[in-house]
Amino acid sequence: MEFDRHRRLRSSKTMRNLVSETHIRKDDLIYPIFVVERDDVKEEIPSMPGVYQLSLNLVGEEIKAAYDLGVRAIMFFGVPNEKDAEGTGAYDHNGIVQEATRKAKSMYSDLLIVADTCLCEYTDHGHCGVINEHTHDVDNDESLPLLVKTAISQVEAGADIIAPSNMMDGFVTAIRHGLDEAGYENIPIMSYGIKYASSFFGPFRDAAESTPQFGDRKTYQMDPANRREALRELDSDLAEGADMMIVKPSLSFLDIIRDVRNTTNVPVVAYNVSGEYSMTKAAALNGWIDEKAVVMEQMISMKRAGADLIITYFAKDICRYLDEQ
Repeated sequence: MEFDRHRRLRSSKTMRNLVSETHIRKDDLIYPIFVVERDDVKEEIPSMPGVYQLSLNLVGEEIKAAYDLGVRAIMFFGVPNEKDAEGTGAYDHNGIVQEATRKAKSMYSDLLIVADTCLCEYTDHGHCGVINEHTHDVDNDESLPLLVKTAISQVEAGADIIAPSNMMDGFVTAIRHGLDEAGYENIPIMSYGIKYASSFFGPFRDAAESTPQFGDRKTYQMDPANRREALRELDSDLAEGADMMIVKPSLSFLDIIRDVRNTTNVPVVAYNVSGEYSMTKAAALNGWIDEKAVVMEQMISMKRAGADLIITYFAKDICRYLDEQ
């Protein structure tokens, strides 16, 4: 009897490791941190067990903990004390993210800071741009100059990568031109150009205190039912100067990650979002799953789909898992 014996390459852990096709490395990870403008704050986010809002005077401990584990890229999200209609705190020279960036850079010069470039955490209405008083929707073109100002202020503070997440049409080309004119031609743009209007973002809005005060974000974020639209967004952002592309969320959009990987040679980034994190944590805390095994399988699925990098709240845990291996 003749048949294939695939099990020959599964006979031991060493054999399986030898022929493994997909790997997770510490250098693949970007760790999001929420920084608040209030003093002496370390508050666990109820919907995100193990993730905290941290004040500027305490965030250094978290930065050090991540760095000591091997994390070399961090993304800051800021929660200001005051918000207004135009999100002026986003581009304040002494804004919370700008100050957190300076602090991180003073601690570790080789730590990469990825700046989330958006207005939603800073606007009193919770949307990602300014509101048109006639249409009561986000005014695309009026929002672009504010996003450019935000990006420049973040780079001036020490950010290494600009990651605009607002999903305004033309946001990449506006920021690219703005950075170039300010003398920052070498700063790359990691575009959230493929960002879906997803239900998986719920816990993040608690963490960043950025829930829209009216309506939703479906007029600028993508419909989860659409696949080909992602490639239109990809084409536009690459033509406008994007250096890396984010697909957000990840686990329900692995097909999109693969489509993007098959279409472009730029680095592809999967954002393992808050809802994905919280579901896994909740199941683990209830004893329903093996957290380590499930987390690593999720990460492998994103890498196997084509992601080069992963933004994840599990970054510190993954570093520990890799050390154990």
